[in-house]
Amino acid sequence: MASATASQTNPTYVLHRCRLLDDDTIPFGEEDEMRDPSRAGQKYTHPYVTFFHLFFRGAAILIYMFCGWFSDSFITSFVFVVLFLSADFWTVKNISGRLLVGLRWWNYVDDDGVSHWVFESKNSESYQSRVNKNEQRIFWLGLILCPVFWGLFFLFALFGLKFKWLLLVMIAIALNAANLYGYVKCNYGASKDLNSAATDFVKTQLFKNAVDIMTRPSGAPPPTNVRPTGVV
Repeated sequence: MASATASQTNPTYVLHRCRLLDDDTIPFGEEDEMRDPSRAGQKYTHPYVTFFHLFFRGAAILIYMFCGWFSDSFITSFVFVVLFLSADFWTVKNISGRLLVGLRWWNYVDDDGVSHWVFESKNSESYQSRVNKNEQRIFWLGLILCPVFWGLFFLFALFGLKFKWLLLVMIAIALNAANLYGYVKCNYGASKDLNSAATDFVKTQLFKNAVDIMTRPSGAPPPTNVRPTGVV
């Protein structure tokens, strides 16, 4: 009798767990709808996210600078710096960019094995009006300044002939630069695409006009059925 009762209750329990897993993901751009309304007037609406946005990358820089004070082992310093860099890369890519500035970049591979890069941005006026300006400023400052520090460390390690540290700095630059490029692409990619499209269109029109002038016979009169295109 006990086994029969268990067999009847288990399917309900499994179905309940699957439903929780399906509903657990918040769609991109709808994070603010889950926010506590009492935090709307606070200076920082995502204080923990803002803290960890700076903590992991700041800790990696401090450990790199002062690791010699606590340990002479290069392996230990290397492991700790890489751990903090990895935690920073994951946090910035998946959490802080999405919550603090409404940006997200990711990658997927289709059925044909082709890799696709996706850069998303919530540019609607209603969403941008809800973005906390203090958190937005901190996000971009941390995203830009930390690669500058690692760039200086790269020069110091290169001219100091510290090649083992140079490898660690190159890993840090790669991880920081990946997030920086991804979010710059998310933020400015749309306008750049429009500008490049407009530039290509103007270049095409100028090229066509130049070809027409070069291929037109010198004694031939200009065509009379040409209508203005409005393109300058």
